[in-house]
Amino acid sequence: MHTGNAAEAPLTPALVFDMLQAHQRTAALKAAIDLDLFRAIGNGPGDVASIARHCSASERGIRILCDFLTIHGVLVKKDGHYEHSRTSAAFLDPRSPACLASIAQFLGNPAMREPYDKLADVVRAGRTSLPGAGSVEPENPIWVQFAETMAPMMAPMVGPLGAVVLEGHTGPMRVLDIAAGHGLFGIEIAKQNLQAHVTGLDWAPVLRVALDNARRAGVQDRYDMLPGSAFEVDFGEPYDAVLLTNFLHHFDQSTCVGLLKKVHAALRPGGRAATLEFVPNEDRVSPPMPAGFSMTMLASTVAGDAYTLSELTAMYQAAGFGGVTAHPIAMSPHTVVMGRG
Repeated sequence: MHTGNAAEAPLTPALVFDMLQAHQRTAALKAAIDLDLFRAIGNGPGDVASIARHCSASERGIRILCDFLTIHGVLVKKDGHYEHSRTSAAFLDPRSPACLASIAQFLGNPAMREPYDKLADVVRAGRTSLPGAGSVEPENPIWVQFAETMAPMMAPMVGPLGAVVLEGHTGPMRVLDIAAGHGLFGIEIAKQNLQAHVTGLDWAPVLRVALDNARRAGVQDRYDMLPGSAFEVDFGEPYDAVLLTNFLHHFDQSTCVGLLKKVHAALRPGGRAATLEFVPNEDRVSPPMPAGFSMTMLASTVAGDAYTLSELTAMYQAAGFGGVTAHPIAMSPHTVVMGRG
């Protein structure tokens, strides 16, 4: 029997315990956000009593929660006082422009968590336990919450995607933003090209969030709304570019090809279609975050997946696109994949 060699670390069940108790880390972080604990940490002085007063919580509860967050590297503890780590200062303190705390509302939505309590059944069935089409059931209200809360997570991606799509183009152009959500991607195109006119397509309640963001960005006069399903509405006039950000992964490959054919038909000759996706390597187990996204799709959709570059390329080509290129976004799990009409 192989027992390993001296260079190997001792065998322990730590990985098993860690995975079985991982829910504690999720719950602790969400509780800290709900309690406004990270603002209290930032304000100082960081003792248990002052944090508890700010959070309207018990000192016992705050001490144990802060210790737990310190154990897992979220906070730093010095002389009985708690301080921000670099991560919590940048991404969890509400005063930081890069704060991601709002995303806990969508990622912690019961509708998104529920299938994991029935994951064995989901695996047996090969599809979500959520009713209907799962997260993409028509008019699903979770996408309003997504639009309202997930923008901070997407913000670092908008600039790179805009640059890839525009390729320095500054003249008049029409852009269709499919599943626009918060609208940030189309809005960024309008900001980078002052002659670009953007049409956001999504469910009507979601588009109201996008239009509010367009107003804040000062581009509302070049932002139109097209409410409805991308599979059903008429896209209208020919476009120079079509965006499909974080959308194709919700569907099986044949559905994606059908939609891409519709997109291809809506483009001017030489137009481009860009999708933003979690793109795992061909081994489907690396890098961890893009590859692991397949589990999210298993839990929340009927047939979605995290597609490899070869799979996305084949979809584009089957829909009539050529010149498919991939543009990984630095320090991000996302890749922009673009095809030309």
